[in-house]
Parts: sequence; structure tokens; C-alpha cells
Amino acid sequence: MSRIGKLPITLPKGVDLSVSDKNVVTIKGAKGTLTQKVDPAITIKNENGKVTIARATDQKRHRAMHGLYRALIASMVKGVNEGYKTEQELVGVGYRAANKGQLLELTLGYSHNVAFQLPTEVKVSTTTEKGKNPSIILECADKQLLGAVAAKIRSLRKPEPYKGKGIKFIDEKLRRKAGKSAGK
Repeated sequence: MSRIGKLPITLPKGVDLSVSDKNVVTIKGAKGTLTQKVDPAITIKNENGKVTIARATDQKRHRAMHGLYRALIASMVKGVNEGYKTEQELVGVGYRAANKGQLLELTLGYSHNVAFQLPTEVKVSTTTEKGKNPSIILECADKQLLGAVAAKIRSLRKPEPYKGKGIKFIDEKLRRKAGKSAGK
């Protein structure tokens, strides 16, 4: 039995879970609505606010999907209830970030500014304080979408290992390299 898959998921107040005939799970909450198609070998039961996931057989493929779908549904429940948030900072002289609605404008040391259009599900805010690096704060109910958008923004200017210049996550630890060593 999968240790993760057999754990029940407790639905908080204000969160509804429904399963359609075609095994599509829909979760509604304060932060939005999320849907996920589930493999037909996995059955999902919602009894008195406790969601349990079961598999058809003990095949390796079914065992793998058992834990996967439990984790996906648990993160969907947390997303529609609390939401997810990620923060990134721009390290470098002259690096700036500004947003106009869903359009994020970045100055990253290129010959031109980079304009990045965000999906409507992702809320963005930028902060610029004197003496601190500019930061980008992203919020969304969908953990997968939020991670993909944050990774795409980071890929516009990855942090380099010598000075650490670039876009990095706030809690990210960078592996720094020593510069050139002194001559003989």
C-alpha cells in the first residue's frame, strides 16, 4: 500500500469536491476552481469531508499513480483554500521590475526591456524599496501553473555563479564560485 496514497485528505470548510462519471475531479473553494483528470484505475470517494483514494490492483503503474493523484488532489485542496505564493528577487545593478495588470516589464541588463504576459489566474505584484533588491510576488491557486510561470520568469536571466546576478527565488541558495586566482 502506498504510504502517501492511503492517507485521507480532510476538506476544509468552504471547499467542495465532486467527481464526474469520466473520473474528472473538480474542487471549488474561496480562491477558485481547479479540475484534474484521474486515471480510470483510481477511485475517489468523498465521505463526510474525508477524501480517500483507492487503486484497482497492485500493478506497479497503479501503485505509482495512487500516490501521485493523492498528492495532486491534496495540493488542489490547499490551493483553492489558502493559495500558493512565490517570491523572486532581481539581483544586479539597474535590474528593475514593474507590472501593469498582467503585463510584467523587466529590465535585466539586455539592450531592450523584457515584457512578460502572465496568465489571468496568476496575480502579480512588484516591490521596489530603497536599499533592497526589486522583488516579484506571484500568487495563484494552481501550484503547477505558479511553478511553471515562476520558472519561466527565472529563465529570462538565471543567476550566475560568480556574483549571483540574475533572477532568483527568495529562499534559494546559490552555489558560488571563486573568481580568478592571483597570478604566480
